[in-house]
Amino acid sequence: MARALLPQRAPLLRRLLMAGALAASCTCFLLVLQAQASVPPRYDGFAYGVGAAAWKDAVLVEAFLDPLCPDSRDAWHPLRLAVERYSPMVSLIVHPFPLPYHTYSYHACRALHIANKLNSSSTYPLLELFFKNQGKFSNRATSSISSTAVTGEISKMAAQAVGNSVSEFQSGFSDMRSDMAARVSFKYGCTRGVAGAPFFFVNGFLQPGGGSPIDFSTWTSILEPLVAHHGQTIEMFTSV
Repeated sequence: MARALLPQRAPLLRRLLMAGALAASCTCFLLVLQAQASVPPRYDGFAYGVGAAAWKDAVLVEAFLDPLCPDSRDAWHPLRLAVERYSPMVSLIVHPFPLPYHTYSYHACRALHIANKLNSSSTYPLLELFFKNQGKFSNRATSSISSTAVTGEISKMAAQAVGNSVSEFQSGFSDMRSDMAARVSFKYGCTRGVAGAPFFFVNGFLQPGGGSPIDFSTWTSILEPLVAHHGQTIEMFTSV
């Protein structure tokens, strides 16, 4: 009798398995949709220099830097010199990218977004202050200090660059918009395949040696031919 029922149960079993597989696929699809980062209202990052608004008409360098990373600190000076040498034919956008093994990197990246909102001309001076004071916010130096105390110290330092009061700057850490902006920066780096700091892209192409500084002479060798070609292209179009 049991053997006679098997053929009748087989189609039902197949239908149940198919329904279960479909439900699992739909659940997975919904999870993927929820995990996708929403599109931000503006392009991520901080444009550097006077001609920053015209970066689309220049050779574009994008740097993913962690304010508390020693390699990012060492990479900044030669990068800045190279960009300034070829400006306005070279533009720079820095994307803050907090590394997980620097405890307060995320707070430092939030601070850059707060500074950019309060006074956009203070963003890079504050980045340089972080580079100069990395030891003050290192894991060892902050191991016995509360996060509130650390944000207080960051706010005191940032107020020098921004020109606002310490309390006004610190209130930015209570603003969810600075939190979301820092998250977007991190997620954007992940979408570009960034796995460390510093990471560099030139005209959208990843440069070798990700996670290590690039010296000035190497930047010159990268940018010189691009600038020369860019100048020839502009001359060709303007002469037509």
